[in-house]
Amino acid sequence: MKKNIFFLLFALCFTFLNNQAFAQKEAKDITGLWLPSSGKARVNIYLAKNDKYYGKIVWLREPNDPKTGEPKLDKNNAEEAKRKDPLMGYLLLKGFEFKGNGSFENGTIYDPESGSTYNCVISMPDKNTLEVRGYVGVSLFGRTDTWTRLKTK
Repeated sequence: MKKNIFFLLFALCFTFLNNQAFAQKEAKDITGLWLPSSGKARVNIYLAKNDKYYGKIVWLREPNDPKTGEPKLDKNNAEEAKRKDPLMGYLLLKGFEFKGNGSFENGTIYDPESGSTYNCVISMPDKNTLEVRGYVGVSLFGRTDTWTRLKTK
């Protein structure tokens, strides 16, 4: 009898905690200011009119080129025409759709250091953490970066 009561209490607690975790992950929770693990930039993620999520660079640790003093440009972009675009304000994340349970898919991420764009999925283990995985082909062949929410005043 004691085992049955213990099992029932355990199951109820697990169900409650599990439901609380799911309930806390809504699509809008991804919006806000995020810090990638490198600390070199801050990215503002927002919902666009097309009901997809985008993220743009709104702060750079080193916003200006140390040699010229001019704003840093997207000098590594594979498209030559975009190499004169400033990194500040650049759309890093594009076209993410909320799939439920803290998962955002069907988007891309741009890496200004390599000049490459990758398929990307984002998972949100909690309201203050993003696991951003860029990949080529299938997500098995990729890299995950942990982003942290920045508090705004």
